Amino acid sequence: MCGRFTITHPNEAIAALFDAMPGNDLPPVPRFNVCPTQPVAAIVSDGGRRRLRAMRWGFLPAWYKTPSDGPLIINARADTIATRPAFREAVRSRRCLIPATGFYEWTEGPAKARLPWYITRADGAPMLFAGIWQDWDRDGQSLTTCAIVSTDAGPDMARLHHREPVTVNPAQWPLWLGEAGHGAATVMVPQPAGAFAMHRVDPQVNSNRAEGPGLILPVAA
Repeated sequence: MCGRFTITHPNEAIAALFDAMPGNDLPPVPRFNVCPTQPVAAIVSDGGRRRLRAMRWGFLPAWYKTPSDGPLIINARADTIATRPAFREAVRSRRCLIPATGFYEWTEGPAKARLPWYITRADGAPMLFAGIWQDWDRDGQSLTTCAIVSTDAGPDMARLHHREPVTVNPAQWPLWLGEAGHGAATVMVPQPAGAFAMHRVDPQVNSNRAEGPGLILPVAA
Protein backbone atom coordinates (compact mmCIF):
# COMPACT_ATOMS: atom_id res chain seq x y z
CA MET A 1 0.00 0.00 0.00
CA CYS A 2 1.06 3.62 0.22
CA GLY A 3 0.44 5.63 3.38
CA ARG A 4 3.12 8.34 3.17
CA PHE A 5 5.19 9.74 0.33
CA THR A 6 7.51 12.56 -0.70
CA ILE A 7 7.45 15.03 -3.55
CA THR A 8 10.52 17.17 -4.10
CA HIS A 9 10.16 17.93 -7.82
CA PRO A 10 8.86 21.49 -8.37
CA ASN A 11 5.25 21.82 -9.51
CA GLU A 12 6.46 23.72 -12.56
CA ALA A 13 8.71 20.82 -13.55
CA ILE A 14 5.90 18.28 -13.21
CA ALA A 15 3.55 20.51 -15.22
CA ALA A 16 6.22 20.88 -17.94
CA LEU A 17 6.85 17.11 -17.99
CA PHE A 18 3.19 16.55 -18.86
CA ASP A 19 2.62 19.76 -20.84
CA ALA A 20 -0.09 20.43 -18.27
CA MET A 21 -1.78 23.62 -17.10
CA PRO A 22 -0.89 24.08 -13.39
CA GLY A 23 -3.57 25.14 -10.94
CA ASN A 24 -3.25 28.20 -8.73
CA ASP A 25 -3.75 26.29 -5.47
CA LEU A 26 -1.12 23.56 -5.72
CA PRO A 27 0.52 22.57 -2.43
CA PRO A 28 4.06 23.91 -2.04
CA VAL A 29 7.09 21.66 -2.48
CA PRO A 30 9.42 20.13 -1.41
CA ARG A 31 7.47 17.90 0.98
CA PHE A 32 9.14 14.99 2.75
CA ASN A 33 6.18 13.52 4.62
CA VAL A 34 2.92 13.79 2.67
CA CYS A 35 0.17 12.30 4.83
CA PRO A 36 -3.46 11.29 4.26
CA THR A 37 -6.05 14.14 4.26
CA GLN A 38 -3.36 16.59 3.08
CA PRO A 39 -3.54 18.25 -0.35
CA VAL A 40 -1.60 16.63 -3.18
CA ALA A 41 -1.07 17.52 -6.83
CA ALA A 42 -2.52 15.24 -9.51
CA ILE A 43 -2.42 15.15 -13.31
CA VAL A 44 -5.80 14.78 -15.05
CA SER A 45 -6.77 14.85 -18.71
CA ASP A 46 -9.73 17.17 -19.24
CA GLY A 47 -11.19 17.45 -22.73
CA GLY A 48 -7.86 16.76 -24.36
CA ARG A 49 -5.94 19.16 -22.11
CA ARG A 50 -3.83 17.97 -19.21
CA ARG A 51 -4.09 19.81 -15.93
CA LEU A 52 -2.14 19.66 -12.67
CA ARG A 53 -4.78 19.99 -9.94
CA ALA A 54 -4.83 20.07 -6.16
CA MET A 55 -6.79 17.27 -4.49
CA ARG A 56 -7.35 15.98 -0.97
CA TRP A 57 -5.66 12.62 -0.41
CA GLY A 58 -8.54 10.59 0.98
CA PHE A 59 -11.28 9.52 -1.43
CA LEU A 60 -14.83 10.46 -0.36
CA PRO A 61 -17.65 8.30 -1.74
CA ALA A 62 -20.73 10.24 -2.79
CA TRP A 63 -22.77 8.84 0.10
CA TYR A 64 -20.49 10.19 2.85
CA LYS A 65 -22.42 12.93 4.67
CA THR A 66 -19.22 14.46 6.08
CA PRO A 67 -15.52 13.90 5.28
CA SER A 68 -15.27 11.75 8.42
CA ASP A 69 -18.51 9.82 7.89
CA GLY A 70 -16.72 6.54 7.15
CA PRO A 71 -13.27 4.97 6.87
CA LEU A 72 -10.47 7.10 5.49
CA ILE A 73 -9.90 5.75 1.96
CA ILE A 74 -6.36 6.48 0.79
CA ASN A 75 -5.78 3.35 -1.33
CA ALA A 76 -7.94 1.41 -3.79
CA ARG A 77 -7.07 -2.23 -4.47
CA ALA A 78 -6.46 -3.00 -8.15
CA ASP A 79 -8.17 -6.40 -7.85
CA THR A 80 -11.50 -4.96 -6.64
CA ILE A 81 -11.47 -1.38 -7.94
CA ALA A 82 -13.75 -2.15 -10.91
CA THR A 83 -16.47 -3.72 -8.76
CA ARG A 84 -16.51 -1.81 -5.48
CA PRO A 85 -19.35 0.75 -5.52
CA ALA A 86 -17.08 3.48 -4.14
CA PHE A 87 -14.61 3.18 -7.01
CA ARG A 88 -16.14 1.59 -10.10
CA GLU A 89 -17.33 4.82 -11.75
CA ALA A 90 -14.13 6.69 -10.88
CA VAL A 91 -11.86 4.03 -12.36
CA ARG A 92 -13.85 4.14 -15.59
CA SER A 93 -13.86 7.89 -16.08
CA ARG A 94 -11.85 9.74 -13.40
CA ARG A 95 -8.29 8.45 -13.38
CA CYS A 96 -5.29 10.60 -12.47
CA LEU A 97 -1.54 10.40 -11.95
CA ILE A 98 -0.14 11.49 -8.60
CA PRO A 99 3.53 12.58 -8.81
CA ALA A 100 5.95 11.56 -6.08
CA THR A 101 9.67 11.31 -5.53
CA GLY A 102 9.42 8.27 -3.25
CA PHE A 103 7.28 6.64 -0.60
CA TYR A 104 7.66 5.04 2.81
CA GLU A 105 6.95 1.53 4.02
CA TRP A 106 7.46 -0.10 7.40
CA THR A 107 8.74 -3.43 8.66
CA GLU A 108 8.55 -4.79 12.19
CA GLY A 109 11.65 -4.72 14.36
CA PRO A 110 12.46 -5.90 17.89
CA ALA A 111 9.61 -5.45 20.37
CA LYS A 112 7.32 -4.70 17.40
CA ALA A 113 9.12 -1.44 16.64
CA ARG A 114 8.04 0.20 13.36
CA LEU A 115 11.12 0.45 11.13
CA PRO A 116 10.64 2.85 8.19
CA TRP A 117 12.07 2.38 4.71
CA TYR A 118 12.23 4.88 1.86
CA ILE A 119 11.56 3.61 -1.67
CA THR A 120 12.33 5.42 -4.93
CA ARG A 121 12.61 4.51 -8.58
CA ALA A 122 16.01 2.93 -9.18
CA ASP A 123 16.61 5.27 -12.13
CA GLY A 124 15.93 8.38 -10.01
CA ALA A 125 13.05 9.55 -12.22
CA PRO A 126 9.80 10.88 -10.69
CA MET A 127 7.23 8.30 -9.66
CA LEU A 128 3.70 8.59 -11.00
CA PHE A 129 1.16 6.71 -8.91
CA ALA A 130 -2.05 5.53 -10.53
CA GLY A 131 -4.92 7.34 -8.86
CA ILE A 132 -8.65 7.83 -9.04
CA TRP A 133 -10.48 11.02 -8.09
CA GLN A 134 -13.93 12.33 -7.32
CA ASP A 135 -15.63 15.62 -6.52
CA TRP A 136 -17.57 15.47 -3.24
CA ASP A 137 -20.26 18.04 -2.45
CA ARG A 138 -22.45 18.13 0.63
CA ASP A 139 -24.15 20.99 2.51
CA GLY A 140 -22.11 23.68 0.81
CA GLN A 141 -18.80 21.91 1.32
CA SER A 142 -16.97 20.87 -1.85
CA LEU A 143 -13.78 18.81 -2.07
CA THR A 144 -11.89 17.13 -4.89
CA THR A 145 -10.56 13.89 -3.43
CA CYS A 146 -8.32 11.06 -4.60
CA ALA A 147 -6.93 7.64 -3.72
CA ILE A 148 -3.79 5.79 -4.84
CA VAL A 149 -4.27 2.42 -6.51
CA SER A 150 -2.35 -0.48 -4.95
CA THR A 151 -1.52 -3.95 -6.21
CA ASP A 152 0.26 -7.10 -5.05
CA ALA A 153 3.92 -6.47 -4.30
CA GLY A 154 6.47 -7.21 -6.99
CA PRO A 155 9.85 -8.82 -6.29
CA ASP A 156 11.43 -5.64 -4.91
CA MET A 157 8.63 -4.61 -2.54
CA ALA A 158 7.84 -8.16 -1.42
CA ARG A 159 10.86 -7.96 0.89
CA LEU A 160 9.07 -5.25 2.88
CA HIS A 161 5.31 -5.56 2.32
CA HIS A 162 2.70 -7.58 0.44
CA ARG A 163 1.31 -4.52 -1.40
CA GLU A 164 2.80 -1.68 -3.44
CA PRO A 165 1.39 1.44 -5.10
CA VAL A 166 0.73 1.08 -8.82
CA THR A 167 3.57 3.03 -10.43
CA VAL A 168 2.78 4.05 -14.01
CA ASN A 169 5.66 4.10 -16.48
CA PRO A 170 5.88 6.95 -19.05
CA ALA A 171 4.66 4.86 -22.01
CA GLN A 172 1.51 4.06 -20.02
CA TRP A 173 0.66 7.61 -18.93
CA PRO A 174 -1.75 8.28 -21.84
CA LEU A 175 -3.47 4.94 -21.28
CA TRP A 176 -4.13 5.58 -17.59
CA LEU A 177 -5.27 9.15 -18.27
CA GLY A 178 -7.82 7.89 -20.79
CA GLU A 179 -6.11 9.40 -23.82
CA ALA A 180 -5.14 6.14 -25.53
CA GLY A 181 -8.29 4.06 -25.65
CA HIS A 182 -9.19 1.08 -23.50
CA GLY A 183 -6.92 -1.21 -21.53
CA ALA A 184 -6.15 0.79 -18.38
CA ALA A 185 -6.45 -2.43 -16.35
CA THR A 186 -3.15 -3.59 -17.88
CA VAL A 187 -1.40 -0.74 -16.03
CA MET A 188 -2.36 -2.04 -12.58
CA VAL A 189 0.53 -4.47 -12.15
CA PRO A 190 3.61 -4.64 -9.90
CA GLN A 191 6.95 -3.25 -10.99
CA PRO A 192 9.56 -5.77 -12.16
CA ALA A 193 12.71 -6.68 -10.26
CA GLY A 194 15.20 -3.84 -10.16
CA ALA A 195 12.64 -1.06 -10.61
CA PHE A 196 12.86 0.21 -7.02
CA ALA A 197 15.72 1.26 -4.77
CA MET A 198 15.17 1.31 -1.00
CA HIS A 199 16.95 2.07 2.25
CA ARG A 200 16.17 2.34 5.94
CA VAL A 201 15.47 5.81 7.34
CA ASP A 202 15.20 7.26 10.83
CA PRO A 203 12.04 6.44 12.85
CA GLN A 204 11.35 10.16 13.22
CA VAL A 205 9.24 9.81 10.06
CA ASN A 206 6.82 7.67 12.09
CA SER A 207 5.33 10.96 13.28
CA ASN A 208 3.00 12.59 10.78
CA ARG A 209 4.24 15.95 12.07
CA ALA A 210 7.85 15.30 11.03
CA GLU A 211 9.16 17.16 7.98
CA GLY A 212 12.43 18.03 6.26
CA PRO A 213 15.11 16.43 4.07
CA GLY A 214 16.61 14.53 7.00
CA LEU A 215 13.67 12.12 6.86
CA ILE A 216 14.96 10.43 3.70
CA LEU A 217 18.61 10.07 4.69
CA PRO A 218 19.77 6.46 5.00
CA VAL A 219 20.50 4.86 8.37
CA ALA A 220 22.01 1.48 9.14
CA ALA A 221 19.53 -1.33 8.55
